[in-house]
Amino acid sequence: MTNVTPETDTQDGQGPMLRVRDLTHRVRLETDTLTILQGVNLEINRGESVAIVGRSGSGKTTLLGLLAGLDTPSDGTVELDGAVISQLSEDERARLRAHRVGFVFQSFQLLPALTALENVMLPLELAGLESPEARARELLERVGLGERLSHTPRQLSGGEQQRVAIARAFASDPLILFADEPTGNLDNRTGQAVSDLLMALNREQGTTLVMVTHDEHLAARCNRQLQIEAGILSEPETAGEVAH
Repeated sequence: MTNVTPETDTQDGQGPMLRVRDLTHRVRLETDTLTILQGVNLEINRGESVAIVGRSGSGKTTLLGLLAGLDTPSDGTVELDGAVISQLSEDERARLRAHRVGFVFQSFQLLPALTALENVMLPLELAGLESPEARARELLERVGLGERLSHTPRQLSGGEQQRVAIARAFASDPLILFADEPTGNLDNRTGQAVSDLLMALNREQGTTLVMVTHDEHLAARCNRQLQIEAGILSEPETAGEVAH
């Protein structure tokens, strides 16, 4: 087992945003069982930004999905904002994510038939929040897309699509934002602009940020960097020891 805990306790007295205990995840194959994660222990404080790095196939995206409640572990527990999400039903996890969690995907995951404005409005409408259009317009202005509200994803560049996805993720003021390779499909210049935007919005809204990334410059901007290797999570003593 590996204990990965922050250097300081949560200052607001409400406990960590994320607490993981003895997390193990296995997948049954036809003739064998594959262990993807093994004995992971982790705490992430409210407002922290944490980068998870590791080689392809090391288990980092699987871990991110378990932390966000997109899947359930084989063993162990995942506690998000005081709720043990690993013990909730699929519907209960979906309701929790709708109100507390944002997610940014490498492949953007925008609905192709909707405009940029409609893509950002959708989670607000599903959550029953007031004035979804005004909130969506405000965020799209904030990410520099005020002139592109009526454009569909196919009319936007990759960087613009990712900015729409970031606006959508922050729309409902999530307590925690998960990002899976948010700059992975972008060129260096566009990726830098998206990184700047992601970190700025994270600071402004005080959101806890947990991301998987191969971008060493983006990882270095986070409060902490965690290394995952063969399903085992650890925290290097210095950022220079992290392998990307």
